Amino acid sequence: MGHHGAVTRRWNGWGDESIVAKVPREALAHLERLVGAGRPTPDARLGDVLETVPAGRLPGHPLVSADPEDRVRHARGQSLGDWIALRSGQIGRVPDAVARPTSADEVRAVLDYARSAGARVVPYGGGTTVVGGLAPAELDAPRGAHPPVLVVSLERLADLRTLDETSGLATFGAGVTGPALEAALRAHRRMLGHEPQSWEFSTLGGWVVTRSSGQRSLGFGRMEALFAGGRLEAPAGRLDLPTSPASATGPDLRQLVLGSEGRLGILAEATVRTVTIPEYERVVAIFIPDWEHGMTAVRHLADARLPLAMVRLSTPSETRTTLALAGRRRRVGLAMRWVGRRGAGDDPCLLLLGLAGRTRVAEATAGEAARIVRKQRGVPAPGAFARAWEANRYHGPYLRNALWDAGYAVDTLETAIDWTRAPALAAALVQALDAGLESENERVHAFAHLSHVYSSGTSIYVSYLFRQSPRPEGTHRRWLALKTAASRTIVEHGGTISHQHGIGRDHQPYLALEKGELGMAALRDVVATFDPDGLMDPGVLLGDTR
Repeated sequence: MGHHGAVTRRWNGWGDESIVAKVPREALAHLERLVGAGRPTPDARLGDVLETVPAGRLPGHPLVSADPEDRVRHARGQSLGDWIALRSGQIGRVPDAVARPTSADEVRAVLDYARSAGARVVPYGGGTTVVGGLAPAELDAPRGAHPPVLVVSLERLADLRTLDETSGLATFGAGVTGPALEAALRAHRRMLGHEPQSWEFSTLGGWVVTRSSGQRSLGFGRMEALFAGGRLEAPAGRLDLPTSPASATGPDLRQLVLGSEGRLGILAEATVRTVTIPEYERVVAIFIPDWEHGMTAVRHLADARLPLAMVRLSTPSETRTTLALAGRRRRVGLAMRWVGRRGAGDDPCLLLLGLAGRTRVAEATAGEAARIVRKQRGVPAPGAFARAWEANRYHGPYLRNALWDAGYAVDTLETAIDWTRAPALAAALVQALDAGLESENERVHAFAHLSHVYSSGTSIYVSYLFRQSPRPEGTHRRWLALKTAASRTIVEHGGTISHQHGIGRDHQPYLALEKGELGMAALRDVVATFDPDGLMDPGVLLGDTR
């Protein structure tokens, strides 16, 4: 149980349990100055949690497991609310069973089984949701008062089905993870290039149904551009989505599946648009003296429509924190003094530019980008900064494990907004989080970066760190207060409640503010058409708890 290929997943945190990150001593000192000394709390032991798991309430089936550990490992995702529940052992509802279909037909059989047993169905890809997409609804209801829950894991729907090397269309089982997908394509000298930070464990199906964005989506495209078609097994029937490169045949039904978060059914397979592996790939790091010049630089880069794969700009605060968490204080200090003498100032922003494509085009792009950035006083950083980011770009979630063990809770949230309002929202978000626990006399450290840029606007990605409370309910209360303050700030400034993480349950209260009354009615009607009996995961997206 708990295996992801040859990897054993950590049951109450992130990733491969054999990988143990360490927080450098100087980084802990940096955090202690910012928010105070961490106060670690003891973790619940898996064995003790398993003893509290009640027997499953579903009948036996060849595709279904009722093993208690299997059920616990599929009970929660990776939101901070999930972490607090898992670390404390106070998980709440545990699914009654886990199904593992191996084909679209078996997905259909599992849905029929769930309907006959009166169960609710929760699709499970990589379990990496950070917005409560797997958290149980009706936590306080008596056990007999809610229907049994069947988690449908797609881990056995992970093969490359077809690859048309002329068109570049590749069809996979929806449970394929990022590394497995790219390995299969690389054998044919092709790639998808969709690389969210959860890439190692998240799945193609999860990317589609959450409308995901990857770190290099500027160059390779967000998931709505990459998703060409596929097969959805809905309680009401099968929806086949053809793969036309473009169509004017009425509304595009792919757009219903994108962002549907499992409410319409289970995406069994997906066809994606792949590209030839670029002959040139590189990340360039640049320091810019202040946030205002940095935002101007990335706005001009976006407006120029250069074929960059990635543009990522950190605030001075995030730059300082990132360098502190990386350790190697002496080496970093020498490098920062070096760039400071060249005009980047004492407290600069770190700008990362990703290049991918044909060598001559990429080099020309790099030259034009350098000219734009130079006008905003940008100073090229030593190559070690870019290499360090590339080497550690999937390491961040592991550091979250280590920070928790040191007594600190870490969470992230993100939004997108037009350029005109972006500076005010970025500042207001950090301010709202920094002040969010003043009533408890606790400090918060919030910092931000622009992770994706567009001609009309940008995403804003905020991380925040605070001390754990001695009791899990106190830590949960702190998290909820901060999440609520930030979400309200986003709404008040006109940002979207989610640019890339989806809605789940954590963001659901704010969805209607963005969609409007008529829009929400339309979504409810669509869900009722695909799932007339309310089989699929109530609570996610629409907030209903039928």
